[in-house]
Amino acid sequence: MDAIRVEALTKRYGTTQAVGGISFRVRPGQTVGLLGGNGAGKSTTIAMLLAILVPTSGQIEILGHDMARDRFRALKRMNFSSPYIALPGRLTVRENLRVYGHLYSVRHTDRRIAELTEELTLGDFLDRPAGELSAGQKTRVALAKSLINRPEVLLLDEPTASLDPDTGDMVRSWLERYRRASGCSMLLASHNMAEVERLCDHVLMLQKGRIVDEGSPEALRGRYDRDTMEDVFLDIARGRGHGAQTQMTAETQS
Repeated sequence: MDAIRVEALTKRYGTTQAVGGISFRVRPGQTVGLLGGNGAGKSTTIAMLLAILVPTSGQIEILGHDMARDRFRALKRMNFSSPYIALPGRLTVRENLRVYGHLYSVRHTDRRIAELTEELTLGDFLDRPAGELSAGQKTRVALAKSLINRPEVLLLDEPTASLDPDTGDMVRSWLERYRRASGCSMLLASHNMAEVERLCDHVLMLQKGRIVDEGSPEALRGRYDRDTMEDVFLDIARGRGHGAQTQMTAETQS
């Protein structure tokens, strides 16, 4: 059984198509990158996976549950991290984590918070109001929130944004360890191509709401004859090479 299965997923706002009939799989224990420029459809796709947005058409299945009919059984087994979604600013970090622990029915919530505090080095600001944190601190707290229930599926939107190189490396190492230990499946949206190359087994390249290319980082670098994923990203964004042809074919078929 796939951890995530998406079939012909589409989202329209009036005459504007944000996501245009995409299909993909995330296998158990796999990390898949969701890449594309601003407006490519990444955030809309993640919002539909979280059942925040209702698709115009298509199907989403997570951990064997159809998200149109049985989403609550899936949602308690998954989580989401984004530094761009603010936690209640008047609550301390500890209080915020307790709230989410209770929402996810986490047993021994305080013990779990203590584990995350040590692993993500939250101790210096655990009892500080969330609204007073720096951008990097908020990013670490957002990640802690997303791990409070030990999710089997983790959706990550720029998980190391605003972190300095040392802390960013620590977070990526922790995600790698967590995946190995738990078998968690991850969908990662990121503009950090080095992060994508390090963490992802497979990459989906989005442009104008469509998947214009996909493959492992190694396969994509080879296909475009490039040394880095950043160069591959630029080729696709600027309409060069294999991705431009794929997009042209998709647009013609639509």
